[in-house]
Amino acid sequence: MKMWTNTKTLEGFVDDLLFTESPSEADIAVLGSKSIKIKDFPNLKGIFRVGVGSDNIPFEEAKQRNIKVAFPKQKTIEYIFEETANFTCFLIFKMMYSDIGTIEPWKKTPREFLGNKNLLVIGQGNIGKRVSNKMSHFLNVVTYDERYNKISDLKSKMQIADCVSLHIPYTENNKNFIDSEKMSWMKNGSSLINTSRGAIVSEDSLEKELENNRLKAAFDVFWKEPYEGKLKKYYPNIFYMTPHVSSTNKEFLCGSSKDLKMFIKEIENA
Repeated sequence: MKMWTNTKTLEGFVDDLLFTESPSEADIAVLGSKSIKIKDFPNLKGIFRVGVGSDNIPFEEAKQRNIKVAFPKQKTIEYIFEETANFTCFLIFKMMYSDIGTIEPWKKTPREFLGNKNLLVIGQGNIGKRVSNKMSHFLNVVTYDERYNKISDLKSKMQIADCVSLHIPYTENNKNFIDSEKMSWMKNGSSLINTSRGAIVSEDSLEKELENNRLKAAFDVFWKEPYEGKLKKYYPNIFYMTPHVSSTNKEFLCGSSKDLKMFIKEIENA
């Protein structure tokens, strides 16, 4: 069977498989976070998503054509959830301690005790809940989730936050969820963390806040990847970037490659 892929995530872990650059030749599409036009794949028998996001999966069209869709197994997914949460915590600490002083000249910047700071975690799913639990040992954690809170609750929560971490899925309703109005609620000097999806934040609105040096941000996900957009000029000081690596660890990569090979066998034996 021939594989077609739009992600480099499993490079070095599936070298024994046969890949093609032509969608028309592909039996299985191995997807990252980017979408595909399923009509370009006339011989497709299966879609394997390397990750847990499903907003780029054409479920309805796949069902109509009897194309099987698979994700990594639960054991592999647990590595994704846990490592993404850990990496998010790293980004939170990175931004909370971004102004500590300089080496040349040797200068120390006084700061407020971290335990007096407020972290708002938006979204209490598999990753957001983990972030909340982990960070509760270090600062005051406030949460918001549309399943448990009213949208009217969000403003007061954002107004007290020194850092806001995003953990909601991308949907049409969530596109530009964090817009200019919501950013205006954030405190001067506060930070916005995004390891979810780039498109849930308005790029234009964030540019204005960075341009005015009012907010800081740390993103692992972007509107287009690799990211070469207009916010790159603010890296690394007030817009810290990482190349969509929050879930990347060897256990996840090995598990995903194993799960993909199992998926291939299922299709071959169907």
